[in-house]
Parts: sequence; C-alpha cells; structure tokens
Amino acid sequence: MRYFLLLCLFASSTWAADGTDVIVFEAKKNLSLPSVRIPALLRTQKGALLAVAEGREKATDQAGNKLVVSRSEDEGVNWSNPFVAYEQGADSCNNPCLVQETKSGRIFLFYQTFPAGGHEFGNLPVGPADPKGNRSCYVTSDDDGLTWSRPTDVSATLKPEDATTTASGPGIGIQLRSGPKAGRLIIPFNSQDPKKNFYNWVAYSDDAGATWKRGQKVPQTETIQLNEVQVAESADGGLYLNARSWRRGAGLRKTSWSKDAGETWSQAVEDPKLPDPICQGCLLRLDDRTTAFLNPAGPKRANGTLRLTHDDGRSWANSRLVFPGPFAYSSMALLKDGRIGVLYEPASNTVIKFRAVDVSAQ
Repeated sequence: MRYFLLLCLFASSTWAADGTDVIVFEAKKNLSLPSVRIPALLRTQKGALLAVAEGREKATDQAGNKLVVSRSEDEGVNWSNPFVAYEQGADSCNNPCLVQETKSGRIFLFYQTFPAGGHEFGNLPVGPADPKGNRSCYVTSDDDGLTWSRPTDVSATLKPEDATTTASGPGIGIQLRSGPKAGRLIIPFNSQDPKKNFYNWVAYSDDAGATWKRGQKVPQTETIQLNEVQVAESADGGLYLNARSWRRGAGLRKTSWSKDAGETWSQAVEDPKLPDPICQGCLLRLDDRTTAFLNPAGPKRANGTLRLTHDDGRSWANSRLVFPGPFAYSSMALLKDGRIGVLYEPASNTVIKFRAVDVSAQ
C-alpha cells in the first residue's frame, strides 16, 4: 500500500514546496575551525537526526580533521551546537559513514585516519600492518549520538593487503531488512592501490557489529574504476551499489549489484542515465520498491538532482532538479512525514546545510 501511495504521489504534476535551508555547520561561526566538509546524515530509531561532518584545520582533505556532530530533535527545524565526536590530535579523520543496529540501537560511525602530514596520494604504507599508515576505525554511541566511545581500529580485518588507503562511504551504511541475510550491517568502502587505482567493496557484520568481514572486490575494468560509494538494499535482500567515477571512462556513475548481500558483485558498469562530474552521490531506500539517488548532475559540481528508481537502479522513473546552482556532497534520511531530509554542501568548504525535500513533487 505504501508503495502504491508513493507512486501516486510521484506521478503528480504539481510540485510541492520543499523546506527552507537551515545551516547545520558553519566554519568560524558555530565551528571554530576554518573549514567543514563531507556530510553524513542518519535518522535514529528514536527520531533524532544526527549530522556528522569533517571539521578541518585547513581547506584541504587531510588537515587535522575532527569528526563533528550536530543533532536535531524536531525533524531538522533546529540543530544543536556542533560538538566533537572524535579527534586524533594532528592526525586527520576522514569519510564519516553512519549506520544504526536496530536491536541494540547502537550507532556506528566509521571513518579513516591519516597520520599528521600524510595525505591520500602521499606514498603511504601498503596494507594493514603499519600503524603509521592509513587506518580504518569506528566509534559508537549508545545514547542516540550524545556521547561516543573510544575508537576501534578494524584495519587488520578490513584493510586489503594491496591498499594504501581505505575509506568508508562517505555517507551512510545500511542494515538489511529482508532476505537470507536480514539484519546484516553493511558499510561501503573504496580502496586505493599503490598505482592509484581505486576499487569498491563492502564490510559486513552478522553479529550486530561485534565483528566485521570484508567482501570481495567489485569487478571492474581499467577504464571503469569506482571511488566514493553508497549502497541500498534491493527488493530481494541483495544490494545495489552506486559509485563515483575515478577520472577514467565516461563521466557517468558506476554501478554493480550483489545477490549475496555484499560478499560478491556483478561486473561494474556505467549508468548512461546518471551523469557524474566526479563527485560523491547518495542513496536512500524509501520503501520496499523505491530508492532515491541524489548527486550534482552538472555541469561540474552543480544542480543537485533527485532521481527515483523502482527496480534497484536498472532504470530511473522520475527526476527533479532540487538544488539549482552549486551543489557538491550530500546525505539523505527519511523523515517522519515522508519527506527526505538532505544534508548537503552548497559547493562550499565553509558551510553545510539541511533541507527537507518533498518527494511527492517528483
């Protein structure tokens, strides 16, 4: 029934009014830091909206970044003053990726670290053994994002042996609702090898996050390489993967599907319906059949366009330009009233905003 109602709404020719923009993070204002980027948004089981971003010491990707958090308890109308969930001194924390385990309510915040002065293309050590290399970690919260645990380093388990860097998301992970692996937690990752080739895989947990395993690489060709990535559950309990292009092939999003909940993947292909100006994009499953995708449709990082698929990304039934003008990274969460909450960068490294978007306007 919910799917039928959504289809009726999406078919409407009248565009409903979206919400107004609310500033969540702003450098040198509600943050003392000079730069903020890379949004991640989660609506918790208790109904709070949890926004996470990188508060940066400089306007560069690896700059002593801290993981900063803001919360809203009124569906994004008002937001708390940002606070630090985790920092590691002069080291850099990057690529926040959030997921909540439904039975325990525990929230996982995955991220990667770089040693002070290190950066993504800076000849870092290969593999998981060297503690001075790029590391994969997470912190958790058991009180709806108000406080956060000490970090857990999962590099030994998750970082591939050929990887110089490994990065979650950024954005969100998911927990499977159906199929033989129902309850599985999934965090999407990209890794880089010493030749600066990027590829995707997912980490998964079948014991509520106590332990994590790494699935196989998404098969790709030299000209179709996958970078920043998100996944959504498909109708049969499998996965649909949608990734940023890595400077090769056409300027299109790269996609793949998994029939075994992330353990193996189909050959990556380009989606001719999804332009990609080499930027992150976000996915959100809305109901049993409908998934939303949002990214800058271009040219360049501009014109945030929301698209809907009813067949797990094999075709796109609806499309609407929601954010005209500059638009970069984003993350989505389903609100109580059926709208989509969007945490996004207006192509700026100093501010991250929130807007409620009415999907009935599609």
